[in-house]
Amino acid sequence: MPVHDWTRVEAGAFHDFHQSWAMEIRYALNAGLLPPGYIAMVEQVTGRPIPDVVTLQTREPKKGSEGGIAVTEAPPTARVISRIETLTYAKRADRVVIRHGYGTVVAVIEILSPGNKSSHSALRSFVEKAADILNQGVNLLVIDLFPPTPRDPQGIHKAIWDELGDEPFEAPPGKPLIVASYLAGEIPTAYVESVGIGDPLPSAPLFLSETRYIRAPLEAAYQSAWTRYPAELRAIIERTYP
Repeated sequence: MPVHDWTRVEAGAFHDFHQSWAMEIRYALNAGLLPPGYIAMVEQVTGRPIPDVVTLQTREPKKGSEGGIAVTEAPPTARVISRIETLTYAKRADRVVIRHGYGTVVAVIEILSPGNKSSHSALRSFVEKAADILNQGVNLLVIDLFPPTPRDPQGIHKAIWDELGDEPFEAPPGKPLIVASYLAGEIPTAYVESVGIGDPLPSAPLFLSETRYIRAPLEAAYQSAWTRYPAELRAIIERTYP
């Protein structure tokens, strides 16, 4: 299913879809995509950040049964892969490990809403939240289905990545939307895909550790949420297509 032009409806209409999409991602992850010992939960407070979906490790996996895909056996691919060999500022002396009642948070999925980029303050808050998550050693997947604004002229990935380093990034023409998967660790790594209106969502890696990941069910969950979206709003959005 192609990515729709969400600028055709008000922010509240996307928020409704956003909530449904996050739940569909949660359902898919908990229905067998996550290895044993991991669970996904929606909108759990993990300290300062409030993410859309969090992945929790409920118990230590047995040796040799971590689950997921081994990075060394099938390295994730993306249009752009960036690594920060040295950070522009020192990491905190004591790494903050975010814990939840059901286990340690190992990954976060964030779906941007228009409000996240509606002002300099809102954008700054989101970027700082993303940097906090990565600095705490938690992996991050960011989905931005809205075009860049004057506040993030090179897109949300560049805004986040500038908190860690200063590397050039430019989306190809006609593909201003971003799906970026971040591996936290000693050498932070970003796997970035650029998407255009009408494109399918890419199969992005969702890292469970520095050595294991799964494929996030973004496209399938998007389709499921879309079929449940109000028909009147679907009609408005789909008028952009012939």
